[in-house]
Amino acid sequence: MSIDTKERYGLITRVFHWGMAVLIVWQFLKFFDRINDGEHWVGETLVQWHGSIGVVLLLLVVLRMVWAWLQSNNRPEHHPAVAVLAKIGHRVLYLTIFLLPITAICFVLGRGFSVKAFGVELIAGSGSDTPWMQAVGTLHSPLAWLLLLLVIGHITMALLHHFVKKDGTLQRML
Repeated sequence: MSIDTKERYGLITRVFHWGMAVLIVWQFLKFFDRINDGEHWVGETLVQWHGSIGVVLLLLVVLRMVWAWLQSNNRPEHHPAVAVLAKIGHRVLYLTIFLLPITAICFVLGRGFSVKAFGVELIAGSGSDTPWMQAVGTLHSPLAWLLLLLVIGHITMALLHHFVKKDGTLQRML
């Protein structure tokens, strides 16, 4: 079934979740640039797609947020305190995934370059610096570290639900 139910996430939600998870892990490979200035196999083959995948993630997170809103009546009921914390956690996660490509776009445009995805120019560069956009772009790296922490927290909570609470939360997404 493609829509969510109270017992199981639908195919569309699961494709969004796991597809974005794979792309986010790929994006985390950018951290390897900090090793030997990116002069290694990961940096030379996978990281070069970082910007293009970021554009794809921007599109996917917007679509995912719309889909989540459309499916909001199909969530299982939880204890109110847990539901509030889960809602806040997911919203911060989505917001961070949304802001990461926005800050990257600001940084690139702020340096006068064009924004490209898979070799196609999406936004033309001005050829000159725009300091305020560069300043917004400096938030990209701290947001990436925040996303890493949020992903670790998300995985930890999923495993806690599965192995400690044994409430079927992880099974709904598999």
